[in-house]
Amino acid sequence: MSTLKNHVQLIGNVGQEPTITNLESGKKVARFSLATNEYYKDAKGKKQTETNWHTVVAWGKTAEIVEKFVEKGKEVGISGKLKTRSYTTDDNEQRYVTEVVADEILLLGSKNDK
Repeated sequence: MSTLKNHVQLIGNVGQEPTITNLESGKKVARFSLATNEYYKDAKGKKQTETNWHTVVAWGKTAEIVEKFVEKGKEVGISGKLKTRSYTTDDNEQRYVTEVVADEILLLGSKNDK
């Protein structure tokens, strides 16, 4: 059961073109947003959609895959873990950010997709 701790799997659509940063160490980091949808019927029986947005971060080889193959609108599967960090704004307010750190990315959809 120890392998199930802090494990996230998501399937969704990329919301923006990934940003790729080349670090001084030679490593790459990729960041992009991922939209996941949940479908349900409301009290009147009407189909509803709820969209959640996730910030995904990928490092090293995974970032290289993102750089080559991932683009806005593409459906992808993500496997990784949640990471929360904090920072202080210019107004001295403490803010927290939770991101999905991707270990694996699965490219979904047909080969004909852009």
